[in-house]
Amino acid sequence: MEEKRLAVIAIVVENMESVSKLNEILHQFGSYIIGRMGIPCRDRNVCLISIGIDAPNDVISSMTGKIGKLDGVSVKAAYSKV
Repeated sequence: MEEKRLAVIAIVVENMESVSKLNEILHQFGSYIIGRMGIPCRDRNVCLISIGIDAPNDVISSMTGKIGKLDGVSVKAAYSKV
């Protein structure tokens, strides 16, 4: 069994048409997600999302890779050292 890692994934959505595809991806990885917070910035038409995840590194990379391919969506991951 591969070792799991804790990470926070930061997502910036600038194209609201990508939200449904983003939600599909998050649903695919839902068993690894331990928390989610979304902050809509309506005056700028941008949404900020943070995801807490406990998963093997390859799962986190796969998820962020899929999210990063969405139009108008930026993503970064920060990993815990423990």
